[in-house]
Amino acid sequence: MVIVCAPNLRTNSIMATSFKETLKAFKHPKMLYLFILGMSSGLPFALTLGTLQAWMTEPTVNVSLKTIGLFAFLRLPFSLKFMWSPLMDRYTFPFLDRRRGWVVISQFLLIVALIGMSMVQPQEQTLLLMILVLFCNIFGASQDIVLDAYKREVLSNEELGLGSGIFVNGYLLSFRFISGAGAILLSKYISWNSVYQVMAVLMFLFLIATLKAPKCEQASEPPKNLKEAFLHPLQEYFSREGALTILAFIILYKIGDNMLSTMTIPFILKSGFTKEEFVAISKVWGLISVLIGGLIGGLFVHRFGIIRSLWIMGFLQAISNATFAILAEAGKSIPTLIGVIGFENLTGGMGTAAYAAFMASVTNTKFTATQYALLSSLMAIPGIIFASRTGGLSESLGWTNFFLFCTVVAIPGMFLIPFLYKEPEKFQYKIIKNAIIGLTLLGGIYATTMSIVDLVKLFFPESA
Repeated sequence: MVIVCAPNLRTNSIMATSFKETLKAFKHPKMLYLFILGMSSGLPFALTLGTLQAWMTEPTVNVSLKTIGLFAFLRLPFSLKFMWSPLMDRYTFPFLDRRRGWVVISQFLLIVALIGMSMVQPQEQTLLLMILVLFCNIFGASQDIVLDAYKREVLSNEELGLGSGIFVNGYLLSFRFISGAGAILLSKYISWNSVYQVMAVLMFLFLIATLKAPKCEQASEPPKNLKEAFLHPLQEYFSREGALTILAFIILYKIGDNMLSTMTIPFILKSGFTKEEFVAISKVWGLISVLIGGLIGGLFVHRFGIIRSLWIMGFLQAISNATFAILAEAGKSIPTLIGVIGFENLTGGMGTAAYAAFMASVTNTKFTATQYALLSSLMAIPGIIFASRTGGLSESLGWTNFFLFCTVVAIPGMFLIPFLYKEPEKFQYKIIKNAIIGLTLLGGIYATTMSIVDLVKLFFPESA
């Protein structure tokens, strides 16, 4: 996700939103509501992944790394949300308006799921927890679908860049500090179950804010039928030359980064760092680094273009993965952790800026909503299907080799960059491109199959 940046489709670049402009924008009520709705969007994200991992890593809980990794597979709704987004575009509730009605329903269901999670003991009711996490991810993905549409329709073209930046800032504040660092620190004083109840109360406050949020100024007419809402945008995209190459690139470009991030919290906490050290370095210092990285990446894309930026940022992302191997060998070292977290978040923010600019550049403005939903859904695949294998990999390879593996798998996506805007003419280049696409498909099938097998073994050991 681009940090305090928003895509400019006409120039295929990223325009930065300055901190001073962000502060001035709060005099406009809708900007404040966008900030709050961004917080609502970010709240569930950590609660079903990073914060949940911290809960399951507790010595009194001690869920295995393999099981923790499988929870990433439950984020599959974020990769499939394009499948039901046309329904939310086509149908409208009889209360509020076309967008806010769906937002309120999604938020209410999120509250129910979070309350349910607050009543579970992970080590004793793992299957029930997985079911509740899956529902929470479905409702969170649904909320994101409608908030993306609301954000576009409530803002004028001139306000879109600034409003998007403010929304993302709210998302990051909620994801990093409230449901991330804040929830982890709060667990030192109250039980984890009570922490999730507090998060449910916060989501209720966001629901109240949604009821008071302004109506859309540019509300478009809903599609006349599902064919118009769903099939036309997909037909337009897949009729293009190189459509599959672009999809493979989106899946592969940040695969190493996403696989590594799935195991970052268990690694840091199991390496002997305290919760306070983790929060101060990983959450606070990490957020500062990713903000700076997003700004630098956006400026770099604007100055040097998308393709050159993808090459450079991709290389830096791969190097940042390798630095975790250094930390694994160094053991508990505060200076090393500060350096590794800072560099990883800095390069991650830079890479995401180039990544988002590319995604914006390949969507047809007539079908931006559905096509961007498709691309952003595929963007989530590395953090779901492939990342679901990271628990088992880290156990079998050990931390150092696991981080080196994440470095290696970050490389193939960069080989597709030359073919993004132009199909290869030479036969050998076509073989390379098709081999990478084929291996990506096979890898996804293998990871999905093995994750399903592991889930069956986990809950039905006698049948395995």
